[in-house]
Amino acid sequence: MQKRIQIIQIALLPLLLFWASCHSGSSRQDMISSDSAVVASGKALFDQYCTNCHNMQQNGIGPKLAGITTEVPAEWLRHFILNPDQTIASGDERANQLFREYKTMMPSFTTFKDDDINALIAFLNVHRSSAKKEADKGLADPIPERIIFSGLVVNLTQITQFPATSVEGKKPLARITKLDFEPATGSLFVNDLNGKLYKIKDGKPVLYMDIIRLKPKFIHQPGLGTGLGSFAFHPNFVTNGLFYTTHTEPPRTAKAEFGFDDSIKATVQWVLTEWKVKEPAADHFTGSSRELFRADMVGGIHGIQEITFNPLAKPGDEDYGLLYIAVGDGGSVENGYPFLAANKNKIWGTILRIDPLGRNSVNGKYGIPPENPLLHTSPKTMPGEIYAYGFRNPHRITWTKNGDMLVCNIGQHHIESVNLVHPGNDYGWPIREGRFVIDPNGDINNVYPLPANDSAYKITYPVAEFDHDEGVAISGGLEYWGDAIPELKGKYFFGDIPSGRLYCLNTADIRQGKQAAIEEWNITINNASTSLVQACGSSRVDLHFGRDAQGELYILIKADGKLYKLTSAKQTM
Repeated sequence: MQKRIQIIQIALLPLLLFWASCHSGSSRQDMISSDSAVVASGKALFDQYCTNCHNMQQNGIGPKLAGITTEVPAEWLRHFILNPDQTIASGDERANQLFREYKTMMPSFTTFKDDDINALIAFLNVHRSSAKKEADKGLADPIPERIIFSGLVVNLTQITQFPATSVEGKKPLARITKLDFEPATGSLFVNDLNGKLYKIKDGKPVLYMDIIRLKPKFIHQPGLGTGLGSFAFHPNFVTNGLFYTTHTEPPRTAKAEFGFDDSIKATVQWVLTEWKVKEPAADHFTGSSRELFRADMVGGIHGIQEITFNPLAKPGDEDYGLLYIAVGDGGSVENGYPFLAANKNKIWGTILRIDPLGRNSVNGKYGIPPENPLLHTSPKTMPGEIYAYGFRNPHRITWTKNGDMLVCNIGQHHIESVNLVHPGNDYGWPIREGRFVIDPNGDINNVYPLPANDSAYKITYPVAEFDHDEGVAISGGLEYWGDAIPELKGKYFFGDIPSGRLYCLNTADIRQGKQAAIEEWNITINNASTSLVQACGSSRVDLHFGRDAQGELYILIKADGKLYKLTSAKQTM
């Protein structure tokens, strides 16, 4: 119950904040400004700070906001913005109802001035809700079975703590999201979304690259997943000196290879860059870069937050040197543009596979492997880069030791999933969320049972999934490949990003058409029983996983910027 409350506290802050930010100008609606300049200022603030969690017509991470100025007193909103946890702790009925529904928390916007809040309220006030319809609310609890404790307890040892890169006093302390290694030497690297790439040397983070200095257009707003999204070293890095990153820049910075009509608002552009280092063994980057492509995104969420090479591929294998790129839907569905994600002629909501050393792409900057499933498919408008499609937010790509490719997909309002990926397959979004139906043109927060003729849709369903009773954003996910902890062998480890709850499944149970059983595991730190919430001192943990060249696993925590290694385990049941 305590964990559930903590999850709730993590996510409802965003929605409440925005409701707050929308209404704090005055305690009376008739005193809300209608001045066009004030409304425009509010729109700019909303676009920068609010669109990651909110839009006007669909619930997302937070509630839809159309009509909010007719429903919530401005003074309540103002108080909540300034003291959200106090409002919740006071037992306020509305705040706690939102926590129960959305299971996530936002930070307070203490840097907003009165004029900022008034402008946000003015902008929201021009968006009135349409008449409410009595509609089928769908399945209230799509997966009623609860996840059970496996009996596995793993000890964590702190390796290091990363420098604070967030605004002083605000969490997360450091937006660390990925740990990976350079293939030849095994040197560990960790990215911070705020524009830093670190090399771990003698157990301490050394700044390897500051992308803020190298890419003047770099931005890490509006937050969540924007910034320095991912990195990957070419398997032949030791001789060719090549590695790759993704990062965000302002909308329309340059013409995007993957764009949409100008009538659709873009919030950011994601840029894929190739870097060539002068000295691969150096502790600090020096070298050059070239841009491979850029893609427009409707929102600041669900971007290009994962790139990777298949670590099992050897020279001569089809997959050797091919870069996999996870492209989210960019928030297009919840912002009213489902056709962007439901279209094999578009890249949003897909896994791409490219040859960064080739040159047969449309822009001539990279290659499209001849084995890619859509390359020779009609019509020719289909991007040959697409390897698989139908994802909302493909969070991590990985492989099991037996060669299975797995993708964790962060869901909308109900389902978090682990997917076994096959080339050319459709994984359902935006007409499916996990093994359930959604209506992309209706209320996408409702899910329904599969229809009797479901096989006609030719959708590939997850091999494991959990609903939002257990967590709201899956953090994928790696199989243990090491030798130091026998109790972890044969298991795939993942969790829930906000709450820090930890899950695993047996890789032997991964079979298409079946559901692998998910179990929870617990931790000790220095052999003292604890949880990640307790360890980081925040109800929003921001959990991520990494694996080193020896196959040992790590946990990264954004809230306090700490890196832990899994060092021992015991089975208690």
